[in-house]
Amino acid sequence: MIEKKLVESLVSQWLEGKNYFLTDLTISADNRIVVEIDQEDGVWIDDCVELSRFIEGHLNRDEEDFELEVGSAGIGQPFKVLRQYEIHCGEPVEVLTNEGQKLKGELKEVSPENFILTITEKVKLEGEKRPKMVERDLTLAFSEVKWTKLLIDFK
Repeated sequence: MIEKKLVESLVSQWLEGKNYFLTDLTISADNRIVVEIDQEDGVWIDDCVELSRFIEGHLNRDEEDFELEVGSAGIGQPFKVLRQYEIHCGEPVEVLTNEGQKLKGELKEVSPENFILTITEKVKLEGEKRPKMVERDLTLAFSEVKWTKLLIDFK
């Protein structure tokens, strides 16, 4: 089986000096290698092809056959690395907590341990007749969250 560390090293070499970053790398028992990359401005197909050729050029199919797929993290897919949270600060996201609660709001701030989500909710303020829409910041630890996705609105 092709070692993950070898492929990670090859991807790291290719990433040097580029704005791309690795979001996921898996290698199955039958040597199916899947590499996902991302960057702030989106992923270009030409760059995926270039990375694929770079990896293929450094692995020997005669020694060990493999299948290779290189692509983008994918819009609408859950964030997998901290950098994805960082580049989407200020944008609308959807979060699913470990308790099954779905939250929608703006990704306000990110640290290595947690992130702040600004949500808008109806609250009945004391002395008011009707509930009002109020913004509230929630601090969520990454360990409390099943997934976070960029919220895509087609309206």
